[in-house]
Amino acid sequence: MNLPNKLTLLRIFMIPVFVALFYLSVIPFNFIIACGVFALAAFTDFLDGHIARKYNLVTDFGKFLDPIADKVLVSTALIIMIVPPAGTFILPWYASICVAVILARELIISGFRLIAAGKGMVIAADKSGKIKTFLTDIAIVVLLVSANLTGKGGEVVNIIGQVLFYLSTALTVYSGIECMIKNKGVISSK
Repeated sequence: MNLPNKLTLLRIFMIPVFVALFYLSVIPFNFIIACGVFALAAFTDFLDGHIARKYNLVTDFGKFLDPIADKVLVSTALIIMIVPPAGTFILPWYASICVAVILARELIISGFRLIAAGKGMVIAADKSGKIKTFLTDIAIVVLLVSANLTGKGGEVVNIIGQVLFYLSTALTVYSGIECMIKNKGVISSK
């Protein structure tokens, strides 16, 4: 097993650690520690792809598992942030609509890629998709940090995180539509 694939597996193993730290409120600054684990896991997504392309270490296993690991990491973070421990505010209830939109987009595009693969086509991530992923990761990091901050500072950081989150939701919709339009031949009846 090559290094990029090991990094992908590491990202998957970090997900339950991230969730445990998020909910272990007996640990001081648990959200910031969980944020560090999330940020490190998100960085492995960039790193494994970079290494795989630079050193020609792209494998079918990596092509299969890498996008799944990324989607599970981000989906997990979004879901637990809308169901934080009692007494903790991260996102308002209506943010769950955005989470549902983000998850729906990921499922739709994954299905779209599956159909393309069945036709021998590959749909690579485009620039807007990569920016969407980066912005979503940054929004999650800011929101997690805000959960351990108190007073006005915590409120300001949370508002910044929410703005980034809503922008990432809009970019998620845009990149999904863009991907489907650019690759509309995938679902043609021919």
